[in-house]
Amino acid sequence: MSHLLLAEPALAVEPPAPVFGTDGIRGRVGVELTPTLALQLGYSCGHVLEQDRPVLLGRDSRKSSPMLVAALQAGLLAAGREVWDLGLCPTPAVAWLTRRQQAAGGLMISASHNPPADNGIKVFARDGCKLPRHRQRDLEQWLKRSAPLGCHAGGSSHQRHDLLKVYEQGLLAQLESEPRQRLRVILDLCWGAATSCAVSLFERIGAEVTVLHGQPDGNRINVGCGSTVLGLLQQAVVDQEADLGIAFDGDADRCLAVDHRGQPVNGDHILYLWGGALDDRGLLPEHRLVITRMANLGFRRAWTARGGALEETPVGDQHVYAAMERTGAALGGEQSGHVLWRQHHAIGDGLMTALQLTQLIATSSCSLATLAEASFRPYPQKLINVRITDQQARQGWRHNARLQNGIAAAEAAMGQDGRILIRASGTEPLLRVMVEARETTLVDVWCQKLASLAAAELQPS
Repeated sequence: MSHLLLAEPALAVEPPAPVFGTDGIRGRVGVELTPTLALQLGYSCGHVLEQDRPVLLGRDSRKSSPMLVAALQAGLLAAGREVWDLGLCPTPAVAWLTRRQQAAGGLMISASHNPPADNGIKVFARDGCKLPRHRQRDLEQWLKRSAPLGCHAGGSSHQRHDLLKVYEQGLLAQLESEPRQRLRVILDLCWGAATSCAVSLFERIGAEVTVLHGQPDGNRINVGCGSTVLGLLQQAVVDQEADLGIAFDGDADRCLAVDHRGQPVNGDHILYLWGGALDDRGLLPEHRLVITRMANLGFRRAWTARGGALEETPVGDQHVYAAMERTGAALGGEQSGHVLWRQHHAIGDGLMTALQLTQLIATSSCSLATLAEASFRPYPQKLINVRITDQQARQGWRHNARLQNGIAAAEAAMGQDGRILIRASGTEPLLRVMVEARETTLVDVWCQKLASLAAAELQPS
């Protein structure tokens, strides 16, 4: 392998800049994300991450993941680094084990909720946090070097699949109360990373588990299932009279729930219920939760009505964690199901969230439906993803006069009982148009109008 690296100067082709998006590197395999880029990134990480400690490497179930693991590993070895290969595992396992094992850093190969043809690479610093922007810039500078890769003979690679059990034990150690009832839980593992450990975790807390999409399958990961498509799980929960269902995304850093009636329970409700339980025990400093701009108005008003405080951030769990660090908040999260608990993790952990929610239900005398209904009534909300392939147009939507006029008209029609949130996705060529109001009719009308206007104005003809 060393001789091949030395003999192939073409591997140092300059990648496009910037390489890092809002959640690491992500894109279509063979187009935006290539083995050459992964090799260069591994080599660059070998020089940028702290020395004298191993680098952890994990992956999801995508068909392209083993190829990217091999390329990253080759780059790290060429830089003389020690690599611990965790194998198939959730993204939060890589982050948590990086900190727990005092590693130099961690790399996770996954495109999260994206379709099977995509993949991505997330880079974690030694503290288990996503690599900060200034360190990402350091990596990008290494990636732009025109010199061919060098080769160091001191690199080594070790399979450490055993460390997944350490992560599992860390999750279970955070559960404090003994459940009063044995719940029937259906898990939708979406053919992804959660297949590595979710079933054993839920069985160890005494749940009666039924599994959907429970094998690792890179051809079907996220396809018509998981946290982005709840229909099959909803039907299964009703048909099998389960107490609840939990759906994970491809890399298991988030989850959504379904109550016994088949009704979705999103991250807002999960955050409210978990936050309320912590607050009741005096474990929520200043009664504060960290939320993103997507958090529902009904959630916001109910939490402040009970005396709670809210800190708002942009979308992205790295922003949530930064605000938690700044304010001392213990809990934060996103409507999409990323929930962060400072006691456990620096990123969203779908398995931790699912276990905590299940325990909360099992130790109460109420169903998830009853708990959710008692917490708050969400305002009707609609999100339309508008495909805008022109990145400049997508990022510059704020400068389009006709779209701004449409937004102003919608805001005037809804008044104080509604809001609009438009943002360019950092992981897909989409402009996300969200409208929320007290009346469903207003939501439907204005969301469709604004989405159509965005498509007409920003998409090239």
